[in-house]
Amino acid sequence: MEINCVIVDAADPERLAAFWSGLLDRPVVGRVGPYVWLERRNGLGVGFQRTDGEKPGKNRLHLDVESDDPAAEQARIEALGGRRLPEYDPGGFLVMADPEGNEFCVIPKGSFEIDDQGRADYLDGDR
Repeated sequence: MEINCVIVDAADPERLAAFWSGLLDRPVVGRVGPYVWLERRNGLGVGFQRTDGEKPGKNRLHLDVESDDPAAEQARIEALGGRRLPEYDPGGFLVMADPEGNEFCVIPKGSFEIDDQGRADYLDGDR
């Protein structure tokens, strides 16, 4: 088996699709029923499904997106409607949330160190 798509529940799938489209540089390519789809890349689809209700709490699954300069991405993510989640700063990861509060990490391309407690080191001095 292979992962085919990542589907994100959304109160407003158009809004979330616009955010993630800008973040990932993947255009919106389809709308069917309650779904909005981004362009498939490397075999992986990303879609947003309209659901009722608010996000109940912390995600049980989150995405890691990679960047040449994670710290520099924060301003771009905020301009798109996301926000930083400073409560995760002690872990050393850049943890952001999309407009509906879904958490995701921005990690560096390539390797970085993680200690025995699961803390990263790539943002040292950048907070």
